[in-house]
Amino acid sequence: MNISIAAEPIFYIGSFPVTNTIIVTLFISLLIIAASAILKSRIRLIPRGFQNIVEAVLEALLNLVDSVTQDRRQSKKFFPLVATIFIFVILSNWVEVAPGFGTIGLREVSGGKNILVPFFRSGSADLNMTLALAIISVMSAQILGIAAIGVGKYAGKFFVSPFRPPYFVGTFVGVLEIISEVAKLISFSFRLFGNIFAGEVLLMVMLFLVPYFVPLPFLFLELFVGFVQALVFSMLTLVFLKMAVTEAAH
Repeated sequence: MNISIAAEPIFYIGSFPVTNTIIVTLFISLLIIAASAILKSRIRLIPRGFQNIVEAVLEALLNLVDSVTQDRRQSKKFFPLVATIFIFVILSNWVEVAPGFGTIGLREVSGGKNILVPFFRSGSADLNMTLALAIISVMSAQILGIAAIGVGKYAGKFFVSPFRPPYFVGTFVGVLEIISEVAKLISFSFRLFGNIFAGEVLLMVMLFLVPYFVPLPFLFLELFVGFVQALVFSMLTLVFLKMAVTEAAH
């Protein structure tokens, strides 16, 4: 059994490595796009089947967004980003329990050992992907904040003159706000990566030691953890969006 923190390259396009996490991430992205296109072409006034499930999920998410914003207009503005992040992250998390993930791949010799390089690996277990999502989340908050309250007022959250009340205290708080924006990137990316990677390692160890019925509870645990992590990531994004469009005085 081989455990690698970094995603393993499967093949190269020129000098660009196409890793197992990139393959899975592209597959999930195409799956979401295809499902959305099919649903749009077959949408009915009275929902049934797949449309019923999708509408139930989206309605639950919209109500959750409403509970945070307390403003339906803001909810509709934030909802596309928050819902997209939730759906993409939960699928990326849950895909790790699918048969073949981490167990089907190529045999390679590394360091004198014969190791397995899996064809498929959850994108959430790749720090590059979680960091990219974190950047999208944080940058979206900055852009929407500037669009909502203007460049001057938004910059006033971070750059406070030391010669105006509350004087140097306000400047210190502004510096802390800048640090907190950077900390969000670290917190977002490492929280999701750490939880999913740890779950992936746990499943690999259990499947290696006891390959039959014992790992089943851990599979259900990973489904629960995957849901919680997707919910936390999307809800924190929503909270940061709400904070970004609120003026400093409030």
